[in-house]
Amino acid sequence: MFAASDLYPGIEPFRDGFLDVGDGHSLYWETVGNPAAPPVLFLHGGPGAGCGAVHRRFFDPQAWQVVLFDQRGAGRSRPLGMTEANTTAHLIDDIEKLRVSLGIAQWVLFGGSWGSTLALAYAQAHPGRVTAMVLRGVFLGRPQEIEWFFGGIRAIFPDAHADFVGHLRPAERSDILGSYHARLFDPDPRVHRPAAHAWCQYEARCSTLLPPRQLVTESARPETLLALARIEAHYFRNAMFLPPDGLLSGTKTIAAIPGVIVQGRYDMVCPPASAWALSRVWPAARLRMVAGAGHSALEPGVRSALIAAVHQFRAR
Repeated sequence: MFAASDLYPGIEPFRDGFLDVGDGHSLYWETVGNPAAPPVLFLHGGPGAGCGAVHRRFFDPQAWQVVLFDQRGAGRSRPLGMTEANTTAHLIDDIEKLRVSLGIAQWVLFGGSWGSTLALAYAQAHPGRVTAMVLRGVFLGRPQEIEWFFGGIRAIFPDAHADFVGHLRPAERSDILGSYHARLFDPDPRVHRPAAHAWCQYEARCSTLLPPRQLVTESARPETLLALARIEAHYFRNAMFLPPDGLLSGTKTIAAIPGVIVQGRYDMVCPPASAWALSRVWPAARLRMVAGAGHSALEPGVRSALIAAVHQFRAR
């Protein structure tokens, strides 16, 4: 029986570059691991968060050719924070362009939070290109999931929510998302930078079961926080550019694709109800509920469950 409790050692890309996908967007991509091994695509969260070196470490570098890329407007992709021509449909097309440019026929998908959303959306559009999926912290893009983030979560994190809402004037608080969207896209840095910090601080405080030693907002560049907050607000304001019922209605197209759903029992950003609902309509998937864990992929129980899930889909 395979067991893993920690990440694989850090590894550098053996190939990287930029892919011009049109509409003024150029996407950063990289491949790590074994170029002769089966490919797996890492899909980052946010939307707008980008990839980091730690994301390479979920995969055995001898068993996998790992492809990572920063989605439109995110990470090292250019231009940073651009929301024009940035929708779920665009991202699905970008993944196909990347697959073709790398000469990959099929791949495993690995995504958490928004990355799980994008993995499901891509698999439903191109089921023949997907051999398996490993999803974490499932977000289906339904209205109630967006409403939870801006309202319901205060039942668990009243202090974090109060600070988040407290950044707004009283007159703005009846429409939290709309008011933040207006501030984030205000051209004045004195307006948009504090709003981006408050947005990202709120998300970070709610993402782990136990408080981290250092929040990501304490070390991230202001430009990175602004890009993440702007892209997330852009997607939230447009219902994630998904059908009204999210992605559940399209699961028939992926019914035969094997998958593992890793879900923190106490995930307060993407509550377990969504992972449970997905598991009920995806017969080839297995739900792994992790006790004592929240949303973050780096919490010990979630981390080891993800590594084990990837391992089970390795070439035999």
